[in-house]
Amino acid sequence: MQELLSAVRTGLAAVGDPQRAAGQQRYMKSAMPYRGVRMPDVQRLCRTVYAEHRLPDRAGWEAAVRTLWDEAAFREERYAAIALTGHRAYASYQDPGTLPLYEHLIVSGAWWDYVDEVAIRRVGPMLRSDSADVAPTLRQWATDDDIWRRRTSIIAQVGSKADTDLDLLTDCLSPNLGHREFFVRKAIGWSLREYAKTDPDWVRRYLADHGDQMSGLSRREASKQL
Repeated sequence: MQELLSAVRTGLAAVGDPQRAAGQQRYMKSAMPYRGVRMPDVQRLCRTVYAEHRLPDRAGWEAAVRTLWDEAAFREERYAAIALTGHRAYASYQDPGTLPLYEHLIVSGAWWDYVDEVAIRRVGPMLRSDSADVAPTLRQWATDDDIWRRRTSIIAQVGSKADTDLDLLTDCLSPNLGHREFFVRKAIGWSLREYAKTDPDWVRRYLADHGDQMSGLSRREASKQL
């Protein structure tokens, strides 16, 4: 694990661009600095490093993810941690037992670039493969005090298309329709806009029934595919 961590950190340092880093930090309104590495370069580095440094078991994998994340000095190190969660060598770990790890990334990351990736590309597939164990957690998150848990519950099914669990989507939307937080309101519109690509009539009916409870932002976003 230490070799993997060292390879990620030194690799990112070697290709960083301080001028780009300053702009990235301003754009993301990030307290944590950037190295100034483009995302395709982060992904390329991760593919190489993770292929060369295989972790022996689930415990080692999770420890590496948590260490990269919790000890990150630059934002790209957290992007690398998320990339490690999705590496194909550890696909068998994508089950409800990993949900506490993803919850940690969501709550401690607390910004859209982290949360959206974990919600849609990690929690979403887990939900589709094991709804019975994951859906109850998302229903709890939909009413949580933490806005990022709420956002995750709403957008986790983005990209699910015909596999969308409409009962779950409705249950996660309902307690949030009048929420004042921008990232929750935006999530509502996004989730409906994406599902409208699959079933626009369902979204029209939902807006007819509940649109008056939503913010203008949510309604505008939801209607873009209609």
